[in-house]
Amino acid sequence: MITTVARRKQLAHLTEQIEELKQKGTFFRLRVLEDEQEAVCTYDGKRVINLASNNYLGLTSHPKLREAAIEATRKYGVGSGAVRTIAGTMRIHMELEEKIARFKNVEACVVFQSGFTANAGTVSSILGKEDFIISDELNHASIIDGARLSRAKIKVFRHKDVAHAEELLREIQNEAGRKLLITDGVFSMDGDIAPVDRLCDLADKYGTIMMVDDAHASGVLGRNGRGSVDHFHCDGRVDVQVGTLSKAIGALGGYVCGSRDLIEYLYHRARPFLFSTSHPPSVAATCIAAFDILENEPERIQRLWDNTAYFKQQLASAGFNIGGVTTPASETPITPVIIGDGRATMEFSRKLFDAGVMATGIAFPTVPEGKARVRTIMTSEHTRAQLDEALDVMSRVGKGMGLIS
Repeated sequence: MITTVARRKQLAHLTEQIEELKQKGTFFRLRVLEDEQEAVCTYDGKRVINLASNNYLGLTSHPKLREAAIEATRKYGVGSGAVRTIAGTMRIHMELEEKIARFKNVEACVVFQSGFTANAGTVSSILGKEDFIISDELNHASIIDGARLSRAKIKVFRHKDVAHAEELLREIQNEAGRKLLITDGVFSMDGDIAPVDRLCDLADKYGTIMMVDDAHASGVLGRNGRGSVDHFHCDGRVDVQVGTLSKAIGALGGYVCGSRDLIEYLYHRARPFLFSTSHPPSVAATCIAAFDILENEPERIQRLWDNTAYFKQQLASAGFNIGGVTTPASETPITPVIIGDGRATMEFSRKLFDAGVMATGIAFPTVPEGKARVRTIMTSEHTRAQLDEALDVMSRVGKGMGLIS
């Protein structure tokens, strides 16, 4: 029998890479949340102001979502028991998809197990090796992976550079094969908004499929949080809209919206849909309740934007680099504090945590070398007192490290 020690030699290259991360100062351990995902919560036994969560509207603990989850569990049990195409499509799954389709003003919707699988499963299934993908250089990893899985030819345009995107489209306009133009609606690391309207103009001009990943725009931009497509008044111009149920919606999953034919095709060909058990009924019920709240409690979104404007202004006044010079300027509740050096960034994040503020350090390969940052995210549920306390901590730690004067 081969010993455990002997077997470890087969993965020695992983140990070496972990040691390299430690030497660079970018190694991290997972922090464990011990209570609810709130504006102030407990990680690793320490009470902290939470500036790291995607819980934009505070829905993870909303009473109506709790009640919906409990009632669905009592009525339908804890699981669906199968993939959607065999025996796992419950009436509540269809109700959720119908509700999202109405909300997004499209013909149909399909829900996936995550936003990642929604992107990767869709891109990889609707295109093939004879096709082309024209993709923003800062698009999410799930788009990149889906593009690679499709085996289509990938063309990358400079970030938000519509002229460069058109240049690439012009180069291939006479090539055989379908073309897909794809962008994030809101970019997750810098918090800036894609020029969706102008990209739609390109899609119209060159006859390409237009796709937008609205993971960080859903619940944040547009009327009642309908996303970047609504924000730019582009209803009917985007062929494939992707959203998430895991961020502002407060639960879990992703979805794709579009024509009835698109959704029927994904039912038949999207591999994550075909080979993953469907959501527990409690999750579907929770998401339905969340969309009701988006429609009926718009003041949550207003609080989110009020907090965002205040926090950005105060960070900038304190002297922090929040983007706009060598990196894109944030336009949303995602506000990066650009440090640059990975080691210094992770040290800043650790010292903030020790002082009572949870703000995650992000370094290479999530962002390019030299662009490491602490990413902060506002929610509707932060109070002004909590924001002021967080700002005070960030200023004190930043000055102590020589990051600001």
